Amino acid sequence: MTIAEKDSRYVWHPYTHQADRAPAIPVVKGKGALLYDADGNHYIDAVSSWWVNIHGHGNTFIAKKIYQQAKRLEQVIFTTFTHEPAVSLAEQLLPLLPGNFARVFYSDDGSTATEVAIKMALQYWRNRGESRRNKIIAFQHAYHGDTFGAMSISERGTFTMAFRDKLFEVVFIETPREDNIFLAQSLIRQHADEIACFIYEPLLQGAGGMKMHDPHHLDTLLSLMKDEGILCIADEVLTGFYRTGRLFAGDYLEQKADIICLSKALTGGTMALGVTACTQQVHDAFLTADRTKTFFHGHSFTANPLACTAALASLELTLRPECAKQVAYLVEWHALFLGKLRRFERKGFISNLRQTGTICAFDFNTGNYDYLHNIGSALTGYGMKRGVYIRALGNTVYVMPPYCITRAQMRKVYRTIESFIRLTVSRGQEDSRDKSSGK
Repeated sequence: MTIAEKDSRYVWHPYTHQADRAPAIPVVKGKGALLYDADGNHYIDAVSSWWVNIHGHGNTFIAKKIYQQAKRLEQVIFTTFTHEPAVSLAEQLLPLLPGNFARVFYSDDGSTATEVAIKMALQYWRNRGESRRNKIIAFQHAYHGDTFGAMSISERGTFTMAFRDKLFEVVFIETPREDNIFLAQSLIRQHADEIACFIYEPLLQGAGGMKMHDPHHLDTLLSLMKDEGILCIADEVLTGFYRTGRLFAGDYLEQKADIICLSKALTGGTMALGVTACTQQVHDAFLTADRTKTFFHGHSFTANPLACTAALASLELTLRPECAKQVAYLVEWHALFLGKLRRFERKGFISNLRQTGTICAFDFNTGNYDYLHNIGSALTGYGMKRGVYIRALGNTVYVMPPYCITRAQMRKVYRTIESFIRLTVSRGQEDSRDKSSGK
């Protein structure tokens, strides 16, 4: 049996319909922005392997650091013990974060990072003797992970449908705009003395359809939250480490979060690691002689030395001038690409062309956002035949490549998307002619 055949027999893939799924493609190597399969084909990774890989595959600098650490210490229980990679990462990361953060709590991934954040915020008020503050506010169309707490603070939609009756209550508000900001403010004031925290994806809602919102209106909303004493949690799992053009999305905002969640690009896409950082004010609520007020949360691999080492190595690469330079190139290239797509938008074939930093997106005009729309899988198949991997979110197409991608590789990605749009338009016009002729 081939690897693909064994995979089909034994493995259950995430976010994959099981009844009629296509065989998975065995990848044997990655280098830079390219993935190589077992048959020698290569594909441009235009989505950074689920948004995590910013420095490219097979990065020898990060790999060498992990190897060196593995020879010294691969894992240790992070209660009685500590280790240099975890301490150094916290020490180096805290001054870079957009706010006045004082402590780092480690976990395993983005979902657990947000779980930690909401538990931390809820217990903060309980420890202070204000248990009435137990409501959570989140944005509509939000996605914060697939564990139960993270699902509860996420959109009640396709991803959470099977568990809807098991999720705890959350107050959802729309992302702020000129025409709805006053309604959101009114709702917040109405429930202010019951609200524990507000969790938000700053500037960009990724899995919700690459929805982008304005920092000015978000600042206005955060300012009210601060005035009402509500803890603000920034989910920067996706937006961190230059994805929005700046080191963090919070760098665009005047109002800063009390808690921030990081993962994905944190390790350059090499190891699983989550970070939840908080201010000294939040941490102080847990500094008490009462042992029942301990933050009882942890993971077997909390602050894994290899993962922390990978994050240190990735952070070093991220802070080099050449990384910022490549980010600036990507921002410029995406803007030019979207400019070329305007002709399709004017003709009504696509809409909502948008960009936030190194991420650009648009929607096929197939109705409202639909994660299950088959045009996304059609684009993936079309791209794979041409050596480009693009995983659309239903009828929403986005590009989010590693920063090391070359100009030639980006041109190929753009050409593939343009070609698919033209093909889709052509087929749509043929179908219309067939219907009008009665075929």
